[in-house]
Amino acid sequence: MNLYLRLLMTWLRARSKPAIQMGDSIALRLRVWPNDLDVNGHMNNGRYMTIVDLALIEYFTRAGFLPVALQRGWRPMLGGSVISFRRGLRPFKGYTLHFAMQCWDERWNYFRFEFRLGEQIMASGYTKGAVVGRDGIVSSAETRGAMGMALNSPTVPAPIAAWIEADRLLRA
Repeated sequence: MNLYLRLLMTWLRARSKPAIQMGDSIALRLRVWPNDLDVNGHMNNGRYMTIVDLALIEYFTRAGFLPVALQRGWRPMLGGSVISFRRGLRPFKGYTLHFAMQCWDERWNYFRFEFRLGEQIMASGYTKGAVVGRDGIVSSAETRGAMGMALNSPTVPAPIAAWIEADRLLRA
């Protein structure tokens, strides 16, 4: 299925689903299409992250963030991801992508994702994103204030703390 069509369908479906709060978990039921495949006949490793982008669209739509962002000229942007592949997703298989915001700092929002086939985890990881405005990255305090959300983040899970440190070391 064409990615722009998939994006539009995700956004339209999200608008009819129940609202969520930032921090809630969502689950998207999806299918592996032929254009998702690599030469080994399973979902391409890069496609997983494209599908995570779809989860972000649904998440931000259902949480009410997209109208706030559009009104202020903000754009959500990913800043990095870490993923572990366990098993390949085969053509036409239906799977579920579980997705939730875990925590945040002064500029980044950290999300956990899991691609599941039934109860079996096929791939899992974390992604981080920020909100970008005309003058650069918008602080978490400003975005949360615009949404009327609490400013204090939940405790940073150990895997995210380790990823933050690894990212710091890569930049050093």
